[in-house]
Amino acid sequence: MPVTLHQVPHLVFGAGSLAEVAAYLRAQNIHRPLIITSPSNLVHAQHLHPHAHINATTSAEPTIAHFESLLNIARAFAPDAVIGLGGGSPLDASKLIAALCNSTQPLADVFGIGNLKSRSLPLICIPTTAGTGAEVSPNAVLVDEAEQIKKAAVSSHLIPDAAFIDPALMLTVPPDVTAATGLDALTHCIETFANLNCVSLIEPWALEGIRHISAHLNTAVHEPNNLEARTHIALGSLYGGFCLGPVNTAAVHALSYPLGGKYHVPHGHANAILLPHVLAFNLPAAPERYAAVAIALGATSQPTPEATALAGIHHLNTLIRNTGLEMRLSHLAFRRLRIPESDVPSLAVAGLSVTRLMKNNLRPMTQQDAETIYRAAFHGADQFP
Repeated sequence: MPVTLHQVPHLVFGAGSLAEVAAYLRAQNIHRPLIITSPSNLVHAQHLHPHAHINATTSAEPTIAHFESLLNIARAFAPDAVIGLGGGSPLDASKLIAALCNSTQPLADVFGIGNLKSRSLPLICIPTTAGTGAEVSPNAVLVDEAEQIKKAAVSSHLIPDAAFIDPALMLTVPPDVTAATGLDALTHCIETFANLNCVSLIEPWALEGIRHISAHLNTAVHEPNNLEARTHIALGSLYGGFCLGPVNTAAVHALSYPLGGKYHVPHGHANAILLPHVLAFNLPAAPERYAAVAIALGATSQPTPEATALAGIHHLNTLIRNTGLEMRLSHLAFRRLRIPESDVPSLAVAGLSVTRLMKNNLRPMTQQDAETIYRAAFHGADQFP
């Protein structure tokens, strides 16, 4: 089937890339940029442009209410460009700010696929974590606190005009964030390769992303100053971002959304917990494809595709555990919120409602299937469903 690729026109990758941003802004005659960033990246933001307005309040996954406050600030400042600097949260917020700052389209109307009408402001994205691939993807996600779910806008208008990926900016990322964001990127690569809508054009990106991340993630977690490892993870994350536009993700992401929306589980951490369980559920639908994933992960080939795929899932489970992330939903608590097992049915309903992702999954998933996966993840069982 035909596939359309929308790519960032100006992309710079490599250590020291941040130093090239100022020259790009001058070449584009940008004089009043608005920079959306987090407190931890304020020092980097202050060196990008002498007349920028910097908002450094987006440090967690942005809610609709937080975004609307940013939109009011942006409209009052009237920027001639928007720069997102930070992890996926500032980048997602900056993408929607650039699209809606000069628009009359309501935010509620842009959620979904292809609903955003336009973007008038130039958009530059500079990631400081290796995970979301937001610097090259057409996606932006906000948390709807009223409905306790994440909502995404997907549009070619959200693809930045320029992206600068500097792995040196990632050297100060804490180990738990390095692990969670890296596993988010790994999930992007796996879910786009093992996907009903996968096309041969993006398969090399997905497999290369899996290879780079699986081989170097634990080094980046346990040796934070290892620039080579950081560079490999950043490259894997970039490949995952390339895959999101033409293919997008599937059940892992869909089931992770209510964990983030209701219990504030960081997105990458939620994906990491669910990933082995969903892969085990999907394995019967495409053993050859999951065998290819297993080999890219670094697992040893077995006599059959099914055995190779299963070896890959166990290899993945070990990789995730070695990062130090807690793998049991029952042991998580963010913002003092614990997840009761009695919420499993409602979590399953919420996850299945994310149909734009669930429709991509290789194996149809029922309410009972989703509950079984959540319960396995709740107890951290190594015997996957």
